[in-house]
Amino acid sequence: MSAVADTPAERAPRLSIRVDFGPGHRLGPGKVRLLELIAEHGSISAAGRALGMSYRRAWLLVEAMNTGFGRPVAEAQTGGRTGGGARLSAFGGAVVAQYRAIEAAAEASAAPFLARLRQPG
Repeated sequence: MSAVADTPAERAPRLSIRVDFGPGHRLGPGKVRLLELIAEHGSISAAGRALGMSYRRAWLLVEAMNTGFGRPVAEAQTGGRTGGGARLSAFGGAVVAQYRAIEAAAEASAAPFLARLRQPG
Protein backbone atom coordinates (compact mmCIF):
# COMPACT_ATOMS: atom_id res chain seq x y z
CA MET A 1 0.00 0.00 0.00
CA SER A 2 1.30 3.44 -0.94
CA ALA A 3 2.18 6.06 1.67
CA VAL A 4 0.90 8.76 -0.73
CA ALA A 5 -2.33 10.46 0.32
CA ASP A 6 -5.35 9.25 -1.62
CA THR A 7 -8.00 11.88 -0.91
CA PRO A 8 -7.96 15.66 -1.33
CA ALA A 9 -8.45 16.09 2.44
CA GLU A 10 -5.32 14.03 3.12
CA ARG A 11 -3.36 16.16 0.65
CA ALA A 12 -4.57 19.48 2.06
CA PRO A 13 -1.77 21.68 3.38
CA ARG A 14 -1.80 22.30 7.10
CA LEU A 15 0.32 24.09 9.63
CA SER A 16 2.44 22.43 12.24
CA ILE A 17 3.67 24.88 14.85
CA ARG A 18 6.94 24.45 16.70
CA VAL A 19 8.20 27.07 19.13
CA ASP A 20 11.99 27.23 19.47
CA PHE A 21 13.20 28.60 22.80
CA GLY A 22 16.87 27.98 22.12
CA PRO A 23 19.25 25.12 21.45
CA GLY A 24 17.72 21.85 22.56
CA HIS A 25 14.50 23.42 23.87
CA ARG A 26 11.51 23.21 21.56
CA LEU A 27 7.78 22.83 21.99
CA GLY A 28 5.63 21.33 19.28
CA PRO A 29 2.48 19.33 18.71
CA GLY A 30 3.88 16.04 20.02
CA LYS A 31 5.03 17.39 23.37
CA VAL A 32 1.84 19.38 23.81
CA ARG A 33 -0.26 16.30 23.06
CA LEU A 34 1.81 14.35 25.61
CA LEU A 35 1.02 17.01 28.23
CA GLU A 36 -2.68 16.91 27.34
CA LEU A 37 -2.71 13.12 27.72
CA ILE A 38 -0.92 13.31 31.07
CA ALA A 39 -3.69 15.65 32.23
CA GLU A 40 -6.33 13.28 30.83
CA HIS A 41 -4.89 10.00 32.13
CA GLY A 42 -3.09 11.19 35.27
CA SER A 43 -0.06 9.16 34.27
CA ILE A 44 3.07 9.61 32.17
CA SER A 45 3.11 5.93 31.25
CA ALA A 46 -0.56 5.93 30.16
CA ALA A 47 0.00 9.11 28.15
CA GLY A 48 3.03 7.53 26.48
CA ARG A 49 1.07 4.35 25.68
CA ALA A 50 -1.71 6.43 24.13
CA LEU A 51 0.92 7.95 21.82
CA GLY A 52 2.61 4.62 21.11
CA MET A 53 5.80 5.47 22.98
CA SER A 54 7.59 3.89 25.89
CA TYR A 55 7.35 5.23 29.42
CA ARG A 56 11.05 6.06 29.24
CA ARG A 57 10.61 8.18 26.10
CA ALA A 58 7.59 9.99 27.58
CA TRP A 59 9.43 10.58 30.86
CA LEU A 60 12.51 11.92 29.03
CA LEU A 61 10.33 14.35 27.05
CA VAL A 62 8.69 15.61 30.26
CA GLU A 63 12.09 15.98 31.93
CA ALA A 64 13.43 17.88 28.90
CA MET A 65 10.48 20.29 29.13
CA ASN A 66 10.92 20.68 32.90
CA THR A 67 14.59 21.47 32.40
CA GLY A 68 14.07 23.72 29.39
CA PHE A 69 11.44 25.83 31.11
CA GLY A 70 13.29 25.82 34.42
CA ARG A 71 10.19 24.66 36.25
CA PRO A 72 7.94 21.61 36.11
CA VAL A 73 5.28 21.20 33.46
CA ALA A 74 4.25 17.91 35.09
CA GLU A 75 4.60 16.68 38.64
CA ALA A 76 4.48 13.29 40.29
CA GLN A 77 1.52 12.52 42.49
CA THR A 78 2.06 10.18 45.40
CA GLY A 79 -0.21 7.91 47.36
CA GLY A 80 -3.77 6.89 46.85
CA ARG A 81 -5.18 3.49 46.01
CA THR A 82 -3.71 3.60 42.52
CA GLY A 83 -0.24 4.39 43.85
CA GLY A 84 0.22 7.87 42.44
CA GLY A 85 0.72 9.06 38.92
CA ALA A 86 1.36 12.45 37.41
CA ARG A 87 -0.48 15.67 36.79
CA LEU A 88 0.22 18.89 34.96
CA SER A 89 1.47 21.73 37.07
CA ALA A 90 -0.38 25.03 36.80
CA PHE A 91 2.51 26.17 34.62
CA GLY A 92 2.17 23.06 32.42
CA GLY A 93 -1.51 23.81 31.92
CA ALA A 94 -0.63 27.37 30.93
CA VAL A 95 2.00 26.10 28.46
CA VAL A 96 -0.62 23.91 26.77
CA ALA A 97 -3.16 26.75 26.68
CA GLN A 98 -0.68 29.24 25.24
CA TYR A 99 0.56 26.78 22.62
CA ARG A 100 -3.03 26.00 21.53
CA ALA A 101 -3.76 29.76 21.36
CA ILE A 102 -0.69 30.31 19.15
CA GLU A 103 -1.76 27.38 16.98
CA ALA A 104 -5.33 28.70 16.58
CA ALA A 105 -4.13 32.23 15.75
CA ALA A 106 -1.64 30.92 13.20
CA GLU A 107 -4.24 28.67 11.57
CA ALA A 108 -6.74 31.53 11.33
CA SER A 109 -4.11 33.84 9.83
CA ALA A 110 -2.87 31.24 7.39
CA ALA A 111 -6.29 29.94 6.25
CA PRO A 112 -6.59 32.08 3.09
CA PHE A 113 -3.04 31.25 2.05
CA LEU A 114 -3.53 27.54 2.67
CA ALA A 115 -6.73 27.66 0.63
CA ARG A 116 -4.77 29.12 -2.29
CA LEU A 117 -2.18 26.37 -1.97
CA ARG A 118 -4.96 23.78 -2.21
CA GLN A 119 -6.08 25.21 -5.54
CA PRO A 120 -3.22 27.19 -7.07
CA GLY A 121 -3.83 29.28 -10.14
